[in-house]
Amino acid sequence: MASQYTQQYAFRAQKSLGLVNGSPNYEPLEGFAGPEVPARTFHYSADGRLFAYALPNVVRIFQAQGAQLLLELPIPNVIELRFSPRGTYLSTWERSVKLEDGVQHKNLRIFSASTGEELVAFSQKSQEGWDVQYTISESHAVRLVSGEIQVYRPAEWSKGIVDKLKVEGAVMVSLSPGLNPSVAIFVAEKKGAPASIKIYGLLSLAGVPTCQKSFYKADRAQIKWNTIGTQVLVMTQTEVDNTNKSYYGETGLYLLSAAGNFDCRVTLDKEGPIHDFTWAPNSKEFGVVYGYMPAKTVIFDQRVRALHDFGAHPHNTISFNPQGRLVLVAGFGNLAGKIDIFDRRTLRQVCTIDAPNTSFCEWSPDGRTLLTATLSPRLRVDNGVKIWHCTGPLLHVQPGEEWYQVAWRPTPIDALPQFGQNLPSAPAPAASVRDHASIAKPTPTKPAGAYRPPGARGLATPSIYKREDEGGAARVPTNGTSTPPRPYSRSPAHLPPGAAPANGNYGNGNFSHHGQGRRQVPGAPPPNGESAGLESEKKSGARKRKGKKDGAQGVEEGSGVDSRLHSRQVSGTSTPIVQQDSVVDITTPTSPVTPGLDSSTLDPTAKKIRNLNKKLKAIEELKEKAKRGERLEATQLRKMEGEAEIRAELAILES
Repeated sequence: MASQYTQQYAFRAQKSLGLVNGSPNYEPLEGFAGPEVPARTFHYSADGRLFAYALPNVVRIFQAQGAQLLLELPIPNVIELRFSPRGTYLSTWERSVKLEDGVQHKNLRIFSASTGEELVAFSQKSQEGWDVQYTISESHAVRLVSGEIQVYRPAEWSKGIVDKLKVEGAVMVSLSPGLNPSVAIFVAEKKGAPASIKIYGLLSLAGVPTCQKSFYKADRAQIKWNTIGTQVLVMTQTEVDNTNKSYYGETGLYLLSAAGNFDCRVTLDKEGPIHDFTWAPNSKEFGVVYGYMPAKTVIFDQRVRALHDFGAHPHNTISFNPQGRLVLVAGFGNLAGKIDIFDRRTLRQVCTIDAPNTSFCEWSPDGRTLLTATLSPRLRVDNGVKIWHCTGPLLHVQPGEEWYQVAWRPTPIDALPQFGQNLPSAPAPAASVRDHASIAKPTPTKPAGAYRPPGARGLATPSIYKREDEGGAARVPTNGTSTPPRPYSRSPAHLPPGAAPANGNYGNGNFSHHGQGRRQVPGAPPPNGESAGLESEKKSGARKRKGKKDGAQGVEEGSGVDSRLHSRQVSGTSTPIVQQDSVVDITTPTSPVTPGLDSSTLDPTAKKIRNLNKKLKAIEELKEKAKRGERLEATQLRKMEGEAEIRAELAILES
């Protein structure tokens, strides 16, 4: 049964900002008037109770449910804003500038979300990791300043720092969720010293780390805690790959326990970068997308044992829905935008969604719908949002111009209905879907693929052109030095005159077998089985030398070489190398003639039948193209119209 409540989402475009109610109608929220000037950013509180947006000269805070304006803060030039976990505090960040009196600009400011009072301000130059990190109860707040972890009590901002820890070279800090918070500190590799990750208990920073691990090849890191804050995944990455296998550097993944009873590197069985990794909501398993394309997707348990392998596909994103019942595996960015949804309980695929040009994708809080959006500046055309049901149908479409931001309104998971034994059915789509279908551009049904020359079209795709997930050969890294070696040579081998290669392969550009090259004494009869071939080649050479008979005779008389050898030389099938009293005859194996296809042995009726069969085969190929939706030329259509006449003529000839 589909959910009967609405899911609100917000969007920010170049000239507008709006709140939209969810199913079944997806209509704009009544009572909310968009700002008169473009907004710079917006944010929901984690509990979904508050909504705020920033304008060039003011920040406004609303009650999200009814869009009631609660506060206006006259703060100019705000670029970022964020609520604390319980919505008690609002942090704002603006670009750091030099003040005239030389005083340090405190561009990170924290306000009370209920009264609008400014509680504390800091200087924060970098926009990356600009906000303070709160515990889930808001009892403590943490920030990193020049390698020092500073701890505050938000209820007593005026008392300043209550605890601190100096870690030389620390570039990143992450505070865990959960009731017993821990702090993970990352130190990057520098001057030959290895990188490290250290975990401390928040209330015991002065003690020894509860867990630590050192490793090389780590210039930066991503840190993701599980929901209850007992384990952490750390993905390390280097700026440059010294092996030249990847343009984006090397990556590694490590799992550490906050209690210090477990840590290891996550061993991945396919070479290539790590594209994405995420924890499941149950905190007991995690998914990783890794390897050169097509990438592998695997779910591991909390002891790094593989639970399920989804195979190799062009994916780079994985996401569990908030209830952990469904798993999304997709390929965005420079990939086609295909989304595969699996039932985590049965590990069966539920549906596949085609969402090309997607730059943002997020599960709804109830886990039953999926929001995909095309945003600027990633793509400035076809912007807008689409909402899909977890079983595949499209429920809502809202196009727009130059959208910059979109987000669901958070809802506590305890207030949402749980999934039953079976997945919920999809509700009827909104009117916007029908309107969009009526004006949407028709999409070609022909799947995109690698270019194939005309001579190879209509045939089975060679395995060399197939992806690994389509039955092709596995990718072979070249270490950045050269292309993979070819099984043949493009140019003749450079040999001294009269010399023969040991293996008989003369490098003439053809696929020669070992042992096919042979020496031949001038004037000696050809080996058995070659007399017929020589006669045929003599005829071919004679036709090619038509008009040059005199010159050819002169060469033949002055060469002192048997006429049969000269005929083979002119025809281009072999090259005699003359040195002193010996001639080396380089022969090329020729393909055997298929019985019954030699045109010289067919009577006129058989030739006619063969030509008619060729035309019928071409017509069948054109029919297959038409079924795939390819556009045919007028001449091709006329050829298809003549099929009946060809078949009638063929029947007469065969009778």
